[in-house]
Amino acid sequence: MTTTRAPGAASGGAGAGTGTAVRSGSGAGGPLLLGVRHHGPGSARAVRAALDAAAPRVVLIEGPPEGDALLALAADEAMRPPVALLAHAVDDPGRAAFWPLAEFSPEWVAIRWALAHDVPARFIDLPAAHSLALAAADDGPVDVGVHADEAESESEAGSVPASGRGGEGDGSRDDESVRIDPLAVLAEAAGYDDPERWWEDVIEHRGPDRADDPFAPFAAVAEAMGALREEYGDGGPRRDLVREAHMRLQFRAARKEFGDDGVAVVCGAWHVPALGRKTTVAADRALLKGLPKVKTGMTWVPWTHRRLARDSGYGAGIDSPGWYGHLFGVPDRPVERWLTKVAGLLREEDRTVSSAHVIEAVRLAGTLAAMRGRPLAGLTETTDAVRAVMCEGSDVPLGLIHDRLIVGEVLGEVPDTAPAVPLQRDLTALQRTLRLKPEALERELDLDLRKELDAERGRLLHRLRLLGIDWGEPLVARPSTGTFRESWRLRWEPELYVRVAEAGVWGTTVLSAATAKAESRALAATALAEITALAERCLLAALPDALPVVMRALADRAALDADVGRLAQALPALARSLRYGDVRSTDTGALGDVAAGLAERICVGLPPACAGLDADGAAEMRGHLDGVHTAIGLLPDGHGRDLAGRWGAVLRTLAGRDTVPGVIRGRAARLLLDDGRLAEDEAARLMGLALSPGTPPTDAAAWIEGFVGGASGAGRQQAASSAGGMLLVHDERLLGLVDAWLTGVSAEAFTDVLPLLRRTFSAYEPGVRRTLGELVARGPANGGPAAPEATAPGFGPGLDEARADAVLPVLRLLLGAEGSGGANSDDLLEATG
Repeated sequence: MTTTRAPGAASGGAGAGTGTAVRSGSGAGGPLLLGVRHHGPGSARAVRAALDAAAPRVVLIEGPPEGDALLALAADEAMRPPVALLAHAVDDPGRAAFWPLAEFSPEWVAIRWALAHDVPARFIDLPAAHSLALAAADDGPVDVGVHADEAESESEAGSVPASGRGGEGDGSRDDESVRIDPLAVLAEAAGYDDPERWWEDVIEHRGPDRADDPFAPFAAVAEAMGALREEYGDGGPRRDLVREAHMRLQFRAARKEFGDDGVAVVCGAWHVPALGRKTTVAADRALLKGLPKVKTGMTWVPWTHRRLARDSGYGAGIDSPGWYGHLFGVPDRPVERWLTKVAGLLREEDRTVSSAHVIEAVRLAGTLAAMRGRPLAGLTETTDAVRAVMCEGSDVPLGLIHDRLIVGEVLGEVPDTAPAVPLQRDLTALQRTLRLKPEALERELDLDLRKELDAERGRLLHRLRLLGIDWGEPLVARPSTGTFRESWRLRWEPELYVRVAEAGVWGTTVLSAATAKAESRALAATALAEITALAERCLLAALPDALPVVMRALADRAALDADVGRLAQALPALARSLRYGDVRSTDTGALGDVAAGLAERICVGLPPACAGLDADGAAEMRGHLDGVHTAIGLLPDGHGRDLAGRWGAVLRTLAGRDTVPGVIRGRAARLLLDDGRLAEDEAARLMGLALSPGTPPTDAAAWIEGFVGGASGAGRQQAASSAGGMLLVHDERLLGLVDAWLTGVSAEAFTDVLPLLRRTFSAYEPGVRRTLGELVARGPANGGPAAPEATAPGFGPGLDEARADAVLPVLRLLLGAEGSGGANSDDLLEATG
């Protein structure tokens, strides 16, 4: 997916302030130019007050004109911000741009005001058809687009190029122009070292009940913007000149249609001087002449507060959308109400926060604001107060407050009547049917595949992953052997709507699109393991129509591939597929035949393939050995039954062949022992041979690593390593052999084998290592007495009969044998195995 920043979108920094009003506060006539900071609650309140006072006959808004047809949806009760306009190239849905709007965005307030007063609202920025084409011509940035000039920095004013904060999202820049951050300049002129704090004091902390001239803040900051542009020039990329030329043309047309007194414009403050600039129509049209164009689709999509936050990488220009939403939404006493929210959140997390804490935090926040010369306590003061009063000086709870409240996990909603690609409509219907609501907050979902609803949910999530729509991420807490349970981590991100639009080329429904995508990948695959993994995913996603194509490709590739390593790498996925097929009642007969054929060829080719390997090759082959052993154990009856004996013979061959590297010989012996195909005496004999004085120490250490080390592969390492340690704990003969060999290694050789041994034994759990240390400490290697034959590992010699009999009443109670008074300890031990 290649997505682009909307034209002029900033990639960081604060937004320009409230801008100019051609109409003065005295009520003189003329068009009303309202320069704003995007996503600013103070700007939003000021825009609403100015529109109420001016009562324009048309409202012009910075945004893509293709969105005009969608503005009526903003009045729908089902439309709940944050939302975003999504524009994408019809022929290349992955090239897209977003224009996010929050409840406290001035543009959203202007749209809702126009709809409520039955006044036309129009977008006047450069059309998305041009901006997407220009981004394609420039081979635009790989970043999801944001609201045009969301922060009004870098694009609207930006920074000096030498500062390294360049990276304008959509085209060439004027390298000669000096790019500035207007808020930083104005804040510095006002004596502030933090532009955000200056903006809060000047704009955001203006209460909703202020009786000032509604046009005054726009006129004041607009004058400053004009001075900055006069001093620093346009301060942005050349494409901004094109955008401003288009906005001027739309502005002229509206003034001609509605008259100067009837027009209000809501745009980024940095553009206000450009809209008031005296230029000719011919000059503006010349700037727009010859622009490339693509066919564009547009719709509304839900957005999230996290995506509005600057640190999300989408450059919205605000650090705290949750805080700004609070400032915009509360009618009065914002600090008290905010600290009450914080207290409620901490109480939900079982922290003791009383009303007294809230009262004291309000007092402290007010005191800090007074000491710092601020008109009202801001986010900095309230956070400091919360840390000191409610969190006892700890920053740990502040992370929770930041995520849940300051940023927030709010996900907007869009009505079903909004335009959408057919695949999106099908996905929405499936989400509703399966009761899987998209949520911005990450959550885990456990599925029981024996239940039809859970099985359908799992199929949907697997189909979406095959399409590249990673709404859910599977969680693997233990080896995946085809059980009836699945666990997922779900989180819906706004850019997934672009993924859905991209996947729409494969089909109009999730099922048909996933089937077509799987068939295409099967035909294009070149590696055998890739096709086997695809077959597994087809079974997980329940794509029966795609399986024949995948199986033909698998059979063709398997017949031509003679590399044992690749065959061994491919078999585990087939075995898991067969097991999952059983769980999901899928016909896997053809898959079983291919798996059996692969296993046969592996049994024939593995012994010669293991001869003469270097250390890296041996380690890789050991991983294949583990995978094949597990896979053959998973093959169901009819496929695995005839192979089990052959595989055991292969392991015996590997365990006893001197030309095979020690790590493979040791692993083969261990697998035979675990399956009960190798007697303990025979295992001890093989270990004695491997650790004999004639064996090089490095080879002996490799054998130990293969025999008592963990199985290769993530998720199995810890459990298998612990099993290897317990083997030594419970078989002191094997432990004695290892101990005796290790004490006989020379000092020079010990340095070479130490890394191998440390890697092997460090994987054991602490309790296993401690028990091994105790056994070795009292063993013959340290001159202590040998443990008696009947001694339980880790315990003293013999059994204490009196202490054993003391637990008999409890055992009788647990086993329901209260009435069997004749039961003795031997009877109960036999009953419990």
